[in-house]
Amino acid sequence: MSGPHLTLFALALLGGLLAGYLELSHGHVSEDENYYMQELLSREHYHQVPGAEEQAQTHRDHSPSQTTAKKGAKGKAPSSRQTDKATPEAKTVKNRNKNTEKSKKSPNMISEDHAQYKQIQEECPPMGLETLKIDDFQLHASTMRRYGLGAHRGRLNIQAALYEDDLYDGGWCAGRLDPLQWFEVDARRLTKFTGVITQGRNSLWSSDWVTSYKILVSNDSHTWVTLKNGSEELLMKLVNEMCPNITRIYNIGKSQNGLKLYAFEISDNPGEHELGEPEFRYTTGSHGNEVLGRELLLLLMQFICQEYLSGNPRIRHLVDETRIHLLPSVNPDGYEKAFEVGSELSGWSLGRWTQDGIDIHHNFPDLNSILWEAEARKWIPRKMFNHQVPIPDWYQSKNATVAVETRALVAWMEKISFVLGGNLQGGELVVTFPYDKTRSQGVIREQTPTPDDHVFRWLAFSYASTHRLMTDASRRVCHSEDFAKEDSTINGASWHTAAGSMNDFSYLHTNCFELSMFVGCDKFPHESELPEEWENNRESLLVFMEQVHRGIKGIVRDVQGRGIANAIISVDGISHDIRTASDGDYWRLLNPGEYRVTARAEGYSPSSKKCEVGYDMGATRCDFTVGRTNLSRIKEIMEKFGKQPIRLPVRPFPIRTPQQRRLGRGGPTSKGDGVTGG
Repeated sequence: MSGPHLTLFALALLGGLLAGYLELSHGHVSEDENYYMQELLSREHYHQVPGAEEQAQTHRDHSPSQTTAKKGAKGKAPSSRQTDKATPEAKTVKNRNKNTEKSKKSPNMISEDHAQYKQIQEECPPMGLETLKIDDFQLHASTMRRYGLGAHRGRLNIQAALYEDDLYDGGWCAGRLDPLQWFEVDARRLTKFTGVITQGRNSLWSSDWVTSYKILVSNDSHTWVTLKNGSEELLMKLVNEMCPNITRIYNIGKSQNGLKLYAFEISDNPGEHELGEPEFRYTTGSHGNEVLGRELLLLLMQFICQEYLSGNPRIRHLVDETRIHLLPSVNPDGYEKAFEVGSELSGWSLGRWTQDGIDIHHNFPDLNSILWEAEARKWIPRKMFNHQVPIPDWYQSKNATVAVETRALVAWMEKISFVLGGNLQGGELVVTFPYDKTRSQGVIREQTPTPDDHVFRWLAFSYASTHRLMTDASRRVCHSEDFAKEDSTINGASWHTAAGSMNDFSYLHTNCFELSMFVGCDKFPHESELPEEWENNRESLLVFMEQVHRGIKGIVRDVQGRGIANAIISVDGISHDIRTASDGDYWRLLNPGEYRVTARAEGYSPSSKKCEVGYDMGATRCDFTVGRTNLSRIKEIMEKFGKQPIRLPVRPFPIRTPQQRRLGRGGPTSKGDGVTGG
């Protein structure tokens, strides 16, 4: 008895030959359109591979003549030439498909490429396990009970032989002592798997059936990725293979349940920080049930890859001049919970918290209180700086209530000198900016601006104003508050106070300016709504990334031309400084205007200059050269000698008698002695 039809998305590049898109199903076409695949095929040069179109079109139905043609292939991968000659209907079908494409065009269609993909999807037959198109040598298994029950029998509706030792004894059965059973199909070409059907084995001697299973895919038969609908690991790996020269996959840690936190880097030199190139990040999924941000980042990485390959000058400039990091799932454990019940049944909070019940977005140390107390005691800058506030010791202890995901984020934020970041959330249409905690104790809502309030307001507006719905005054409010009246931007503390937010921590502990984008009213929209949500946010995602190049940038060097790390960059009138990276380069986000900027470093004399920020996109270059102070040179010499007083060689002073001292004469000296009495 066959099991349920499981719809999933997978691309197996096991043969390296793009020969078509097949469906593994029981003669039925899946009604759900996979938007990831549509995006990957939205460019003409990705699907116009010789033979791909013809092969898909010759398999448009399951007529007897076509079944015979498939049998004639005897399990071999049909090339484009073979399928062209397989049946006289081929050319007719091809012409009919072209006419269908033209008739399908309408204002609601995305593009002609979208229609072509949809057409290919509807015309693909089952993969060929039951019809023997898949040859025996393409099937592998962990073990087999005996050869007659080997992997070559892992097909539907296999009739058993009369004798137990027959070569074709029955369906595949694993060995009796096999605790980890697996069955493998080598597709040998680019293949789209859309379903799996299982069937029990019933014979005179034994009965076996599948009670549960999971699906993994691989491109090299060595590295396997567990698959589910829209698997982010698979999507990231696919895009990485499409654009290997500008992308890199790495992980920043693991969740409480051991799931890896994968990050995706996009840069013209992935894996390295380039001098003068700013670092940007998007994170999402701190609340695991807010899934829309995750899907948007997966689509964003595909879009950037495609547009870069197609020569889009805007995307090429962005990639060449910026190091971009995308973290699609900060809380994968929570996402798994929400995904298990689905879009409609996940509710408002299922999966929001980590496995330990922690809200990651508000799990960072409360540095606001530390800074504000230091300001009240007038400790700044004598005892404490107005930036890079240190993390308290209690927070770093093992007994602190800190999620492992949060610790991984903190380490990642400290390791890379991010300049600008955005965390995508769901359930509203608004952009919030620091501070997220009210300064007055006991007050739930209060305007609490940072020293960079004007910059934050511009950054928030850059996203909201380019979103298709956020600033639309005629749109329906998501819940009770109409943020569109305020351009859909708001100071976080004036909305609701929250101590220890990711935005406040990023601003006070690192150089990074962080904002929260609530990208949709529905936290977990249905897959069919992704195209519209992508269009709503696509331009905003790009525009906000481009803001990392607003303000000033430069390098702080010593007189020998060496970059100085950890130098302080101060702007007159703004009581929040930043620091240089390990190579001495820095980026300071500023709105257009003229500023007096000062560079300071321990042991060096400060250097100041005027830097002007224009309205055109592109940071103004503002370099500094600083010289060593006299005190620092003295300290350097003292350290060289073990911090001891410097003892210069001197000649012995002659001893004089009291009479000689009265007469002002020196003691008895040898000829040529330069020491005289006095």
